[in-house]
Amino acid sequence: MPRFAPCSLISWDKRCTSRTHCPPRRALHQLNRSLTSSETWHAFLDWEFMMAEFSPRTDTSTDGDTDDKAMGFNNGQSLGLVVSDASDKSRDQKTLRRLAQNREAARKSRLRKKAYVQQLESSRMKLSQLEQELQRARQQGIFISSSGEQSQSTSGNGASSFHVEYARWLEEQNRRITELREAVSSHSGDAELRIIVDGAVAHYDDIFRIKGDAAKADVFHILSGMWKTPAERCFLWLGGFRSSELLKLLITQLEPLTEQQLLAINNLQQTSQQAEDALSQGMDALQQSLAETLAGSLGPSGSSGNVANYMGQMAMAMGKLGTLEGFIRQADNLRQQTLQQMHRILTTRQSARALIAINDYFSRLRALSSLWLARPRE
Repeated sequence: MPRFAPCSLISWDKRCTSRTHCPPRRALHQLNRSLTSSETWHAFLDWEFMMAEFSPRTDTSTDGDTDDKAMGFNNGQSLGLVVSDASDKSRDQKTLRRLAQNREAARKSRLRKKAYVQQLESSRMKLSQLEQELQRARQQGIFISSSGEQSQSTSGNGASSFHVEYARWLEEQNRRITELREAVSSHSGDAELRIIVDGAVAHYDDIFRIKGDAAKADVFHILSGMWKTPAERCFLWLGGFRSSELLKLLITQLEPLTEQQLLAINNLQQTSQQAEDALSQGMDALQQSLAETLAGSLGPSGSSGNVANYMGQMAMAMGKLGTLEGFIRQADNLRQQTLQQMHRILTTRQSARALIAINDYFSRLRALSSLWLARPRE
């Protein structure tokens, strides 16, 4: 290790120029005389530590320009940070607004989904309630329509009795179709299946008889279809379904058909269509004649002659309304004959499938009415 002269130790700090007035330097000078080289090196390290402790300018800068530049740099850096912070803050605000909008949209979507699920659940519960109401109605003798609306009280006992009879017929119809469906799915024999099919076809004869009796009591009640659901009334024709339209639906459900069967069904469909057109034209003529009869009684009233004329014209109108019962009876006869002819054309299993398809079609119309009435109103 090189030896350091005592003067070299003193030269490390030029700011302390007086050996007599600088206590650390004077102490070091005294030690240099008696220390070896190794001791001198350790003393030098101690000296540096002492100078760092005693120097009054250790923590401050001695270069004014350097301080000014540093201050300018700091000011510029601070300005840049302010601008950057403002930009970041603006971006943060936009992000927060976007997140808030997304949360609001998600909340509304959840609410709509919840409302839709509640609507479906409510519809399911209403359908279940309808079945219970129908069962109670049969026991109490009061018919409650499958549309979910409690049937309004009618003016005549004939209409009320018809509601009760129709409720019983509909319940028996559902039981027969269930039995028929099970027989088809279990591949029952033709003999057993024919008995069930013949019973289901004969059951339709009962409803035509019940409607005929009700038409005698209140023909307008049967003609307006107040005993049907709203969706069924939309397709109503003279108090019931159109045979020609029903045959069109069945052709697609009964395939494959033989050429002879297809030809027979097409002929039956055309015959039914012609009969329906004839009845519709008769109804149009009746309405026109009735309107002319009522219009003939319009005018000033008060004299005895006008009153007599009025009463005579009203009697004529009443007589014409009496023919409505005949139109209802002819329309039901057409429906009954169409079902019987279809049963003769088809095989036993095809007839079973046709009866099931007819029942499912009207069941879906009733279910559609229930869903329509249960829809949310805005």
